[in-house]
Amino acid sequence: MHNFFTNNDTKTALEAQYEAQKIAFAPIIFQVARSMRDLGILKALYANDKKGLTLDEIVQEVSLSKYAVQTLLETSLSADIVKINNDKYHITKTGYFLLKDKMTRINMDYNHDVNYQGLYYLEDAIKEGKASGLKVFGEWETIYPALSSLPTKAQNSWFAFDHYYSDTAFEEAIQILLKSKPKKILDIGGNTGKFSIKLAQTDTDTHITILDLPEQIKLAQENINNVNLEHQIDFIGLNILDHTKNIPTGYDIIWMSQFLDCFKEEDIIQLLKRVKESMDNDAYIYIMEPLWDKQRFETSAYCIINTSPYFTTMANGYSKMFNSADMIDYIKKAGLQVVEEIDNIGICQSILICK
Repeated sequence: MHNFFTNNDTKTALEAQYEAQKIAFAPIIFQVARSMRDLGILKALYANDKKGLTLDEIVQEVSLSKYAVQTLLETSLSADIVKINNDKYHITKTGYFLLKDKMTRINMDYNHDVNYQGLYYLEDAIKEGKASGLKVFGEWETIYPALSSLPTKAQNSWFAFDHYYSDTAFEEAIQILLKSKPKKILDIGGNTGKFSIKLAQTDTDTHITILDLPEQIKLAQENINNVNLEHQIDFIGLNILDHTKNIPTGYDIIWMSQFLDCFKEEDIIQLLKRVKESMDNDAYIYIMEPLWDKQRFETSAYCIINTSPYFTTMANGYSKMFNSADMIDYIKKAGLQVVEEIDNIGICQSILICK
């Protein structure tokens, strides 16, 4: 395990108090930073970075009131988003990443459009063990059957977040999968079908079955039909948490990408046991997850860890992101063994190959 976040109590009392205030005002900083981006102020500062812009010049650039711009700028100054020199404002490195970095944009949109209102109910979710914040969108027990019904911005931001952290790993993951020349692959939790489409397009000899909730299968079917791959990809609509249902048999590889983090420990173990019962002797399970203790950079670990409260409040009330020790423990409890671990796939993924 990497030693992330283990040397984090070295500040003086005054420094620690300041950090505590940053946390106390974090919701305000977040919304100001997002407004600076979306209202065009960061863009104007970036375009005029060499000479800088006065307050009045920024007002003219973005067509907002002087009061509005000054309020946003002063908070941004305190948050290291902008700096001021000779009465002219400039964008900082932090401001640049808020404006230009794809990961930062996706994370910010996801937290604003999907999580922000619901996280007000985090304490209730912690106490009750259910997705108490999901009620801001409607009455569902979990977010997964609701995905096709979410408001457009929330839906787009959810899928952008989900796909960003997995899609960058797909090409390398597919090459890892195809090393064993599988003929039949079961994609459990295939979501919108993106992975299966890419896999089918890479190897036309491999047949893929997507197993997911009926609501998700509808989305996947539309996407598969749009690229004319229905002859190579088929579907099974199933509530995977119904442990009375058998997992279909006859597959060389059972693939699960960012799927097990949707469930609580006992369900993960029971699900893996059912998968084990469906496997032939020469079949393998490939589990791809962003394990936070296997990251190359502390930034990635930070982002992954702080996705867990989304699961608590918005997704289901009980699941979270994993470290490798917990994931491997669940695998062993299911009667399986990890025969190979491959880390640093794409931005943040690891693959655990199980027998």
